[in-house]
Amino acid sequence: MKNEITQLAIIGPTASGKSDLAIKVALQIDAYILSIDSLSIYKEIDIVSAKPSKEELLQVKHFGINVLDPDEYFSVDIFINLYKNLLEQCKKESKNLVIVGGTSFYLKSLLQGLSQLPEITTEISHNVAKELSDLTSCYNLLSDLDPQYMKNIDKNDSYRIEKALLIYRASQLFPTQWFELYPPKAIIKDLDIFNIDVSRTTLRQRITSRTHKMLDLGLINEVCYLEKKYARLAHSMGSIGIVEVLEYLDGKVTKEVMLENISTHTAQLAKRQQTFNRTQFDHIISAPLNELEKMILQKR
Repeated sequence: MKNEITQLAIIGPTASGKSDLAIKVALQIDAYILSIDSLSIYKEIDIVSAKPSKEELLQVKHFGINVLDPDEYFSVDIFINLYKNLLEQCKKESKNLVIVGGTSFYLKSLLQGLSQLPEITTEISHNVAKELSDLTSCYNLLSDLDPQYMKNIDKNDSYRIEKALLIYRASQLFPTQWFELYPPKAIIKDLDIFNIDVSRTTLRQRITSRTHKMLDLGLINEVCYLEKKYARLAHSMGSIGIVEVLEYLDGKVTKEVMLENISTHTAQLAKRQQTFNRTQFDHIISAPLNELEKMILQKR
């Protein structure tokens, strides 16, 4: 068994060329690829997520893609367990690992780790579920008890409100108190992170081009299929590319406006991703796409 494997991460804004670069690098260093993308994790959301093609998925074994149904909830906990299982598989099969994607929050969670949770019994879980039927009251209760923790949580963020309430009911400690007693432990301690540096003008051009390509590939038909099968309540149905097509299907906008809205909202997402990557990671290596492959292989 190969105990030490090479791990590296490739990050960058959407449409910057991460997936293609990851495949090139993985082929050269004999690696599997772990996707950190909040949409590619879902089956059947193929065009909207700009998922690697079937041919690309055959070139290198990918993980973190086509794992959940679109109406299943995806969280950082699920991703971390996915990573841990894959790491063991890489060691067993003597494979290196390339982590790639646009949802860099999941990568940051690997570097920072997660705190353990108190033991949550079935009774506690059931009682909290009943309490959550009045989300506003739960939010107000937690805000009064632990304003420090709740100040960064939106009043409609049911997932994080539920987590905070479960901690409180199970431990009788406010979340802030709990996390002080049980701080997170890093899951990855050392990781080379390579960031694709791309100008906003170039990125906007790539996003516009990709949006029109998505339309040609059958974007509208895919969203129609997803809506028919999963309705509109699933968390994934609120994603960029789906929302705008649904507006078009509802007759609220023309096809041209739909395409412009997808491009604009994707560009706004890309800007947020660039800001996150620049401010949330220490010692990342940034370079244009055409230089990064050589830098990665030299670093290795």
